[in-house]
Amino acid sequence: MRFILIHGGFHGAWCWNYLIPELKRLGHEALAIDLPGHGERRAEPSTLENRSDAIVEVLKPGDILVGHSGGGFDITLAANAAPDRVGHLIYLAAGLPIEGQPLVRATGGATDTGKVERLNETISSTVLRQTEDGRLAWTDRDAAAALFYHDCPSEIVDWAFARFSPAPPGILLDPVSLPNYWAVELPRSYILCLRDRALPFATAMKFAGRLGVVPHYIDSSHSPFLSRPRELAALLSGAAADQPVAPLQPA
Repeated sequence: MRFILIHGGFHGAWCWNYLIPELKRLGHEALAIDLPGHGERRAEPSTLENRSDAIVEVLKPGDILVGHSGGGFDITLAANAAPDRVGHLIYLAAGLPIEGQPLVRATGGATDTGKVERLNETISSTVLRQTEDGRLAWTDRDAAAALFYHDCPSEIVDWAFARFSPAPPGILLDPVSLPNYWAVELPRSYILCLRDRALPFATAMKFAGRLGVVPHYIDSSHSPFLSRPRELAALLSGAAADQPVAPLQPA
């Protein structure tokens, strides 16, 4: 199997560095990419369209798309654009868009006068500052450790935080429509992190319910690719054989 690994907000392809060897150890291929505005592509503009395009460009028929956190939105948009190339979708502590609504509505965030006021239910505005180009930069290493990496060694936290990219909040404001995604009913799975402080349990269960799947569980923080990469690799390998138990719910 070939896994295409899509990071979430503030992160980049680097966050999968510990997971990729574990997937290869199990006999799989794995490719992690930077979305526009993140990682090695942090200087580029970031739009819903060019993020989807970046995924579609590397997709081969039968690939398994793994989206972490906000990357769940990105794999959904890519699956809508090229459903014939997707073999399976795995949502790792990830979000699912609401048909016809801005992505911020699905995150539990909020808007004010056309701007993102809060990214989600858990990220306080006090740890973010606006950059000159309007992005949101994370300012507090300890807050990142507490929210994303509380089961990771300190040196891993330092390594990860040094690689954070400012988030482009504008992508959360545009309404999305995903007619192909809802119609095709691709095979899909959900992995829920039991000690997640970034995505509340009830919200994750709601996403799994809308996907029509029975979730898998991992006893980790929001970032099992850093704290439990071997366990996560095995879980991904098994989840790729899942079938949904109920239809998708667009809203």
